[in-house]
Amino acid sequence: MFLDAVLARNPRLVGCAADLHRSGAVPPDTYVLDLDAVRANAALLAAGADRLGLALWFVVKQVGRNPELVRAIAGHIPRFAAIDAPEARVLHAAGARPGNLGHLVQVPHRALPGMLAWRPEAVTVYDLANARAVSEAAVRLGVVQDVLVRIEGAAGAVHPGQEGGVPLGGLEAFAAGVERLPGVRIAGVTAFPCLACAPGSGRVAPTPNLRLAGEARRLLAARSGGDPSRLVLSAPGVTCLASLPLLARLGATHGEPGHALTGTTPLHAAGPPQPERPAYVYVTEVAHTLADGSPALFGGGFYPRGGVRSALIPRTGARLAVREAPAGNIDYYRLLEPGDARAGDTAVLAFRTQMFVTRSTVAVVAGLADGAPELTGLYDPWGRPVAGPHG
Repeated sequence: MFLDAVLARNPRLVGCAADLHRSGAVPPDTYVLDLDAVRANAALLAAGADRLGLALWFVVKQVGRNPELVRAIAGHIPRFAAIDAPEARVLHAAGARPGNLGHLVQVPHRALPGMLAWRPEAVTVYDLANARAVSEAAVRLGVVQDVLVRIEGAAGAVHPGQEGGVPLGGLEAFAAGVERLPGVRIAGVTAFPCLACAPGSGRVAPTPNLRLAGEARRLLAARSGGDPSRLVLSAPGVTCLASLPLLARLGATHGEPGHALTGTTPLHAAGPPQPERPAYVYVTEVAHTLADGSPALFGGGFYPRGGVRSALIPRTGARLAVREAPAGNIDYYRLLEPGDARAGDTAVLAFRTQMFVTRSTVAVVAGLADGAPELTGLYDPWGRPVAGPHG
């Protein structure tokens, strides 16, 4: 999906990843991340948002909750949106400041006291029971916590496994219930995804969820006779430099960049070239060859929704097509079409991923921009340091 883009825009990363694997510095099934490119992408996004009067909360689930990357991003975008409680702890420990907790996964009730003590800007709640739990924890801490109302998405516009939220028709009753809670204040609304890009279209557009979130904000403002623009409208989904003007025009106050930090949104695959540079590749190894000549790659990082198309075999320069894999397969191996590759060969791929759901190693490389690459660390998908392949 992204191999052509990374070869055109960040070829040093491809060469570095291949060298690291050939030398034994990284094992097969490793994502190699360009720290300089991630930092530069964060700076571009921060400047673009500032020009438009937008705020950003960054997201790192796609890069494995990596502390080096967190610190690089937080130097330009200080606050994060945490997908779940374990991610929030990693981000906080790395020195980033909490923006939005409970973004896609509600904060477990027993984790609330510790996380509210960090004084996050907002906590997203999906229903009155979770709002009540936040209020109780906040009261014990002697604070009033701002909450965002997650609005239930439109039919067909929510990813499986991400269902939930307050339906628009139930918002008045929900708001009335929250107003009776002493420890919380409704600060705004959110939904997901609010923007989307049809694969191959090269165009980002609002989803029905953004319209629902905007209507919810107007309804909440009308309860108090206030201005809707004073309420937060966080509109995550394909947040990148190309989509920031659309977010501003449609009234959003916050974006939540994730894949833009690594130059891997659908826009970056479709062309024309986007300002953010591709910042990671996946490196693995040919494990064996089938009787029909098909090479089998070591797996572990082949995210099912990744859109992987081809693999580069640096030893020969061959570009071999990656075979489709059924959704129910176990990611032991991934098959290529027959071609010039043999057992032990390095293979480099680039596709859309969520590193935190893999079993891959995550390698961070600095200095590529200066032509002096240095492997600065190896981590597991949770951001914990790991020993090298020989240690």
